Amino acid sequence: MKTPTIFIIKLKEYFFTILITIFTICLVLFSTANIQAAKKGIELFFTGVFPSLFPFFIASDLLSHTNLIPLMSEKLNKYMKPIFNVPGLAAFPFIMGIISGYPTGAKIVTDFRNQNMLSKEEGERLLAFTNNSGPMFILGTVGTCMFLDKSIGLLLLITHILGTISVGLIFRFWKSSKLKRSSQETTSYLTFNNIGEVIGNSIKNSLNTVFMIGGFIILFSVIISILLQSNILSILPNDWLKGIIIGLVELTNGVSFVSSIISKNITINIVISAFLIGFGGISVLLQVFSITAKSDLSIKSYIYGKLLHGTLSAIYTYLLICIFPIFNFSLN
Repeated sequence: MKTPTIFIIKLKEYFFTILITIFTICLVLFSTANIQAAKKGIELFFTGVFPSLFPFFIASDLLSHTNLIPLMSEKLNKYMKPIFNVPGLAAFPFIMGIISGYPTGAKIVTDFRNQNMLSKEEGERLLAFTNNSGPMFILGTVGTCMFLDKSIGLLLLITHILGTISVGLIFRFWKSSKLKRSSQETTSYLTFNNIGEVIGNSIKNSLNTVFMIGGFIILFSVIISILLQSNILSILPNDWLKGIIIGLVELTNGVSFVSSIISKNITINIVISAFLIGFGGISVLLQVFSITAKSDLSIKSYIYGKLLHGTLSAIYTYLLICIFPIFNFSLN
């Protein structure tokens, strides 16, 4: 009876060693396809992700050196506190997370926590609903490029925002704030005297974060290639499950696969895509984890929040398609 227990303990001890060894072997076995996947990942990063995220990272960092955040804290506390149980300054990562995309919200929340502008519990609440997919990705990449229909992109954007607001309302009950925020300002304001230094630091910090994200994109592009080349996904009974698995691993590849599945009832494609966009995928999860690891914030609230976000977004998408004829894309 002890043998299975010993085996499990050994498996846990050597799990990552075995996993990385298999990954290295697959890099060699499928080298041609992996090189092409890496090139596509690099192209995606430099043509899509870098130009869209890098300016937002700089802008959010520079804004943190102005009086905007204290102003938002003062003016919006009466709304953010009763609705989401977070201070008014939380409106900043909430808004930036919606308009700029993954993982901007998580970065801002982590920065706020490291500056002691948020309690640990408040930061974890915010992680659950402020890190979202951006409108450029949903409307442009998913709607226009993948589904070839702007209306589908608009539907997915509406339900994505509804989903994140719903998660925020639910997570207002996440723990109780036991730690007090610092009333002391830890960030110097931007002036004509320090503008060069502040901008230089913002660029340096933004480059570090965005290139880390690029590394994840390239890595997971190769992982998806290995899954496809090794025919591991062929054991799945249908394309829907393949698309879900790919999307759970990496968002963009998954939604692209799901949108390409030929079906008379395209509602299925759209609802699954809504879930994947809401969840974000393991690639985004690890990006967020690499950011929050620099603080005392737990990643648990983020995982629970994104699973709930994906589920609610899928439900809202299905309901809107059923209720409003304008969103009935069925080919029947």
